[in-house]
Amino acid sequence: MKTYRTISAKAEGLYKDKGSRFLAFAEPVNSLADVQRLLDEYRRRYHDARHCCYAYVLGADGAEWRANDDGEPSGTAGRPILGQIHSFGLTQVLVVVVRYFGGILLGTGGLIVAYKEATADALSRADIVERVVTERQELTFGYEEMDRVMRDLRQRGARIINQDYTPEGRCKITAEVPL
Repeated sequence: MKTYRTISAKAEGLYKDKGSRFLAFAEPVNSLADVQRLLDEYRRRYHDARHCCYAYVLGADGAEWRANDDGEPSGTAGRPILGQIHSFGLTQVLVVVVRYFGGILLGTGGLIVAYKEATADALSRADIVERVVTERQELTFGYEEMDRVMRDLRQRGARIINQDYTPEGRCKITAEVPL
C-alpha cells in the first residue's frame, strides 16, 4: 500500500534572537480550504505581529505546495519553512511562523536561520504518523448483497463515511478505500 508521512495534531515551536520572537505552529491539513481557514485564524489571532509567514505541502505525493514570506526579504521565511517540511519528509502539513520584531535587524542570514529553527522546533515536537493513501468510492447495491460488500470493505481496510438505505431495498455506501 502507498503511504505518506504527516502530523497527527497541532504542534508549536519557538525561536528567539536579538529580541525578536518567532512562534511556529504546525497543523495537519487536508485541503487548500483548510489552509486558508487556518491562515485567516492565525492572522486574526496575531494581528499585532509584524509578519505571518507560512508554507504548506498537500497531496500524498507532495505535489501541491506554496511558501510565503509575508513581507520579509524574498526567500528568507517561506523557503526555510518549506525546506524543513521537506527535511522531515512530510505532506498534508501547514506551518505558520509568526514574527514579533524585537527592534534589531537580523539580516537575511539571521532570518533564514530563525524561520528554519522555529519550524524545526515545531516539527520536532509533532507526532509524526504514517497514513495510507485512500480513494473515496461510492457503492450502490441491493440490500441482499450487504454482508458480502461489508466483508469486502473490512478486508480492504476501508473506512465507511456514509450509509444510506432506500425503501426499494437499495444501499449506498461512501467509503475511503486504500489504493
